[in-house]
Amino acid sequence: MAASINSIDFDSYFQTPAISSSLAEGSDSLLVDAEEDQGVFGTILDSAVRLVSETNAYSNAAEEEEIKFALGETDSIHDLQIAQQKANVSLQYTVAVRDAFIAAYRELINLQM
Repeated sequence: MAASINSIDFDSYFQTPAISSSLAEGSDSLLVDAEEDQGVFGTILDSAVRLVSETNAYSNAAEEEEIKFALGETDSIHDLQIAQQKANVSLQYTVAVRDAFIAAYRELINLQM
């Protein structure tokens, strides 16, 4: 007996991840948070460290998938390609953020006071 497509709950299969940012929580990010004693620079630096850690994790996961595929522990080329693409996109994003940070730093250095 075939199930009707109307009886399938697609919302349970496809969920959009929630994105939250401490900078977008309604607080003025230019002010120093008295509880955390952290201003904009500290928040950006923490975010950059998390970004590098996340990129590292994606690279490690891709490497693990490559090893599993090479050893024959998995036959799923699909999982391997997904892991490699995640690592690649994450690395490209990290490099773009780094380049933007360096450009902003150079701009600050060149300001005449």
